[in-house]
Order: sequence, then structure tokens, then C-alpha cells
Amino acid sequence: MHPPSSSNTPRRSPDAAPTGTTLRGARRDAAILVTGAGGEMGHGLLEAFADQRRERAAAGETFPAVIAIDLRELPESHRGLCDEAFTGDVCDEKMLERLLASYEIGAIYHLAALLSTRSEFVPEIAHGVNVGGTLNLLRIAAEEAANNGRSVQFFFPSSIAAYGLPDLATKHAAGPVGEDRFLQPHTMYGCNKIAGENLGNYYGHHYRKLATDRMEHPVDFRSIRFPGIISADTVPSGGTSDYGPEMLHAAARGESYACFVRPDARIPFMTMPEAVAAIRGLMEAPRSGLSRVVYNVQSFAPSAEEFLLEVRRHFPTAETGFEPDLARQSIIDSWPASCDDAAARADWGWSPTYDLASAFDDYLVPRIRARYEA
Repeated sequence: MHPPSSSNTPRRSPDAAPTGTTLRGARRDAAILVTGAGGEMGHGLLEAFADQRRERAAAGETFPAVIAIDLRELPESHRGLCDEAFTGDVCDEKMLERLLASYEIGAIYHLAALLSTRSEFVPEIAHGVNVGGTLNLLRIAAEEAANNGRSVQFFFPSSIAAYGLPDLATKHAAGPVGEDRFLQPHTMYGCNKIAGENLGNYYGHHYRKLATDRMEHPVDFRSIRFPGIISADTVPSGGTSDYGPEMLHAAARGESYACFVRPDARIPFMTMPEAVAAIRGLMEAPRSGLSRVVYNVQSFAPSAEEFLLEVRRHFPTAETGFEPDLARQSIIDSWPASCDDAAARADWGWSPTYDLASAFDDYLVPRIRARYEA
């Protein structure tokens, strides 16, 4: 394992080309690339790769180098789990080219994005980062596939924000919504996710369709359309689906909280450990068994009031009320009350770990209590 580094100058193999060029034919280290690695999902993946490395080492097998990119310098807890850490923007093509001078990328986990709430304030910038950055990484994947003669795996985290139901009556009548319905998102973040899904499908199945030297399936693109994700370890940052975790964290801190949606607001959720497990499950599945490139997953789908009742089961004195914000509520109303994840269950064995009560009992509350009572 190479020593971790936070430098944005890559470690180069002895026969690497000068910085700023991409090798074609010279030896490079096999690698997995994780963008947006500084977040909790990135940390979970880095930990999973570290576990796999130890298992492979015990069996006398090698494991690719793990390379991380984040806009900010990675925390020490993250840096120790990867071989190289680049600080920079996925829209910076020169940085990506420097990375390719040292590493032969066999898989990309593209987590970097400008998230939903921020994207609504700067939609054009969000498009540049979320779509432009994704296009940069897909291009790299296709180039690496052509250079090395094999497909490059590419994971793209999509979102329930990709949906756009027109009104509450339609939402109530829709039932569990499948992957191919109501794809008219109401937010820039949702539009960006739909664009990323479609670009991935193009690079996976139709890239350079008219070229005489085209490669079939250069990118093995796989995507999960995540619901709201609840974490015991990360303080919510005002995202559109954060009303649930916000009321939980506020109750654990003994603070009052005004929930920004109606009591009857309902969307699906899952826990962060389940999200990381879902990524691993999908990426480890044989491609021959996958019937699509984008999959729904979910674990439970409580109303905001049901979520609050669960909070009060553990924190009876929680001072939580409802003060709906009409703009944010309208976004929640455009998302399904439940997502149909039958394809994920059938194709790669997805199954949730928790229901609402067990998520609180076995994961959320013990870890949140430890966090705030320490």
C-alpha cells in the first residue's frame, strides 16, 4: 500500500510521463477512483475498499490502488484509507490528466456533486459541476477502456430528485413508482441527475455510434436512485430531504425544531450504511444479470408525523413543531411517496437492513446518543 497524501500532485511510477500528459502504453498502477470522497458516503466506500484490500492480502492477492478526489483536503480519517488524495475540482481537466499519468483507472465511483438545496440558488453553476463533471469522468472512463481493451466500471449516485410528479393527487394515486415514470424533475439537481443517468447510458451502450473503430460497451455504467439518506454520524446540512434527520439530531441535542414540511409529507428513506452496502451490491453483481442501468432502492417510507412519533419514542421531551416552507414542501410533494425497487431485488439481491423502528433502535439512536452525550 502506497503512503497516503493530500497533495494535488500525483505520485508517479518510475516510467510515468511528465505531469500534464496522459500515458499511452507505459506501465501505470491499476486504480479505483472515488470523487467527492470527503463525504460520509465516500468514507464508507473507502472503508469498504480497505476491508477488501485486507481480505485480498490475507489470500495472497493484490488490490488496486484507491485514489480519492475532493474539492477540500480530505480529513485524516479518510486519507489513511486511500493511496493518493487529490484536492481539486472534477471540472479541472488538467488535474484529471495528471492523475491519468500515474494510474490506470479500472473503476470510477463518481460521488462529487453540488447538492440539491445549493443547486437551486446557483442552478447554472450546478449544471456545470454536476453535468460537466460527470461528462469529464465518463470521457476518462471511455478513454481508459479504449486504451486498456476492457470496460471501465462507473458508479453514479442518482436521486429521488429525478422524479417530478405533477400534483399531490397524482402522488397519492401513483403507488410505488418505478424507474421509468414521472421523470420531469422540479429542481436543477433533479435535472442534473437525469442528465447523468442518460449520459451514462449513452457511454455504456451508444458511445461514438458512427465511428468505424468504436468499442462496444466501453463504460459499465451503473446507478442507484437513492431516497432520502439518514446518517447518525453526519449533521444534516439543510438538504430537501433532511427534515427527518434534522428533527432527530435536534431532539438528541435537546433543541427545539420547526419541521419545514407538513405532518403528512411522505417520501422514502434509508440509512447511510444501507446506501453504502447497496453500492457494493450493485457494483459486485455480474453485468449479465442486470436488466437496466438505473435502479431504485428504499428501506422505509414514513410520513413526517410518523417519523416524529419515532423520535419521541426515544426522546419524549422533543420540542418539534411543523412550520411548512411552501417552496421546499412543493419539492417534497413532487417526489414519490414510495419507490418500486423490485428490479434491484430481482437483479442483484437488494434487500433493506432496517425498517423505521429497527433503524432507530439498532443504528440511529445508539450512535446519536453516543455522539451528543460524550
